[in-house]
Formats: sequence, structure tokens, C-alpha cells
Amino acid sequence: MRTSSAIQLIAALLVAGAVWAVDHKSAAHLSRLTWSHQAEWFGGFSAIHVSDDGSQMTAMSDRATLVTARLQRHGDQLSGVQITAHWPLLSSTGRPLTGPAGDSEGLAIAPDGGLFVSFEGVHRVAYYASPGARAQVLPRPKAFDGFEDNGSLEALAIDRQGRLYTMPEENRTAQGDIPVYRWDGQNWSTPFVLPQQGEFLPVSADFGPDGRLYVLERDVGWTGFRSRLRRWQIIDDAPQEEETLFQTGTGAHDNLEGLSVWRDDQGRLRATMVSDDNFLALQRTELVEYLLPD
Repeated sequence: MRTSSAIQLIAALLVAGAVWAVDHKSAAHLSRLTWSHQAEWFGGFSAIHVSDDGSQMTAMSDRATLVTARLQRHGDQLSGVQITAHWPLLSSTGRPLTGPAGDSEGLAIAPDGGLFVSFEGVHRVAYYASPGARAQVLPRPKAFDGFEDNGSLEALAIDRQGRLYTMPEENRTAQGDIPVYRWDGQNWSTPFVLPQQGEFLPVSADFGPDGRLYVLERDVGWTGFRSRLRRWQIIDDAPQEEETLFQTGTGAHDNLEGLSVWRDDQGRLRATMVSDDNFLALQRTELVEYLLPD
């Protein structure tokens, strides 16, 4: 999501000098790495997927650029990122996406290795058989038509059955809950809602190797960004056993927008997150990792 210029500038200035103030709730902060690159396309990362062994990463910017990279580690610490390739996301006619149509926000890797991407601006989900392939746009439910232009489908996740889940950043049900939309390969449905808690809004989601649904949330204020990670067991299309794994104070991290949950070689759950720098020099692209409880 591209926040207003005033909020971007003020929040970025304060984040740069912020005192770390993380309220750890079961999760433990492991590592933070500032990721930089000189290419014009670099920045604005809104989604991330980390391989099962934690060594490979696919990231996506909100200006329709897909990137693959190797993650370098020293023990539990991220130590470097080596970009291996990048591609523009294409339209269904094969043209690079630009402007509102190219506001790519959520990423989910399909069982066949293809990629699903959710967009805001023009609210839709598309499938790419491979990086560089043309988009195959999924049918759009009527509910998508009422979404906010700059607050819709930032989160996208895929479960073990290959079903997609997405949710709007801003739009809520009449009861104030977060509606969750599911694509089963044939139809869209709304199997459940998630409770809205406070001012945090959902910006990324993932199903972990434990089968639970993880949702990364963000709160933007005049003094910077706050982040929160919640998770649920989804049983018979009902979210249960809600847990808040961490909630940060303002300025602990930059604008975290992408989330990937995986299990390391010691069998531990990890959450890797990436920040959207809004293509502002005073913000930064961060890779942040937390150790999660089972």
C-alpha cells in the first residue's frame, strides 16, 4: 500500500532513529538485515516467499517486479542477499504491468511451482505459470468491486489443498470483522471472518508448515510503523485458537508488508518478513526474522 507522502516522509525519518521497542509475545526476534541494490526497479517489496530450507527467496515489489535471490546466513543471523534474477509481471496480453494495474501486493506459490499474485488498484488475483509468463486472471467476485483503491488485496495465502485465501486491508463486514475470500479453483466463497483488533490492518498472510494461518498486520501513524503477527488454527472453516505472536512498538521495524513462515534445519518455525520502503531514500528495505513457538 502506498501511504500518503506526508506520512511516508515523517514515518521514515522517525523509523531511521527509532529506539527498538518490541513487545515479545512468544516470538523471539532473530535477525534484521538492510537489503539494498542500485537498480531502478529495486524497492517497494510487498511480498516474500522463502524456500523450505531457508536458502532461497522470491520477493515481489508493488510495481510489478518479481525477484529471486539466495539468502546468506551466519548461524541464526541473515548476512547477505544475492539476487539471481528479476522479471516484470505481465498482463494477459503480454505487456509489462504499469500504473494502478501493476500494484502487485500478495504472492502465493502454487503446488505446481506457478505463482498467484493479488493486486490492489485494479482488484484481482492472477496466476502465472512461471516468472515471465502472461497473466491468467481469475474470475472476480462482485464483492471485490467495493474495495478501497489503496486498501484491498495485500494479503494472499495458499493452503495444503491448493486453495487461495485473500482479504482486504481496509474493507470490513457490517459487524466490523475482516472478511476472508477463498478460491477453490472453481468459485470464490467467504468461508470465515477474522476478528479486527485495534488499529492494525492485514498486509500479508501465509499458511505455515504447521497448517496454521498467519497474518501480518500493520499500523501506520505519524510517528512510524507498528507490526503485529497473529495466527489461527482453521478447523471446519472456522478460525480457532487465536494467538498474537508479537506486537511491536512504533519504529521497531520499517514498513513490514511481506511474510513467509517456514521451518529451519533444526525443526524450528521461523517467520521471514520484508519491508516496503515506498521507494523513498529515507526508508529502507529490511529483511526481518523471528523464531516462532510451535
